[in-house]
Amino acid sequence: MKFYIKNMVCGRCKKIVKAELDKMGIHNASVELGEVTIHKKLTAIQHNDLGDALRQSGFELLDGHKNDLIEKLKSAIIDLEQYSDEELKTSFSDYISLRVNDNYISLNTLFAEIEGITIEKYIIKHKIELVKELLVYEDLNLAEIAIKASPCQLLALW
Repeated sequence: MKFYIKNMVCGRCKKIVKAELDKMGIHNASVELGEVTIHKKLTAIQHNDLGDALRQSGFELLDGHKNDLIEKLKSAIIDLEQYSDEELKTSFSDYISLRVNDNYISLNTLFAEIEGITIEKYIIKHKIELVKELLVYEDLNLAEIAIKASPCQLLALW
């Protein structure tokens, strides 16, 4: 069974969600950014309890196809930003379309409808949060942070 979780943006978020699952006795769960896979189906009470616990930590358990699509899109953006050192061989909009398996224009429209901002503005906002996190939690100087958080291929290939 797969769940999508809103507001997961870093490794610490994964640890928090994993800890909440462990507290509930849900073990052997695969936790990725924005996504949790468990091996057994949750009861309605467990589902509600998980939603409540995640809300207390600043996350939101999502239901519905549109929200699933939005979270897949966010995960694609985060993966590209944080985990890809390779140069992107296609445009960013094509990358998102292929990764989420939907038309970029309709994704951008849906994203703006649900999140209240465009995908491009979300990327900029996310980049700012990444820099804040690097400043607070990493032992990097400003030059290293600038390299890690450079706008690189993300917006250049827009």
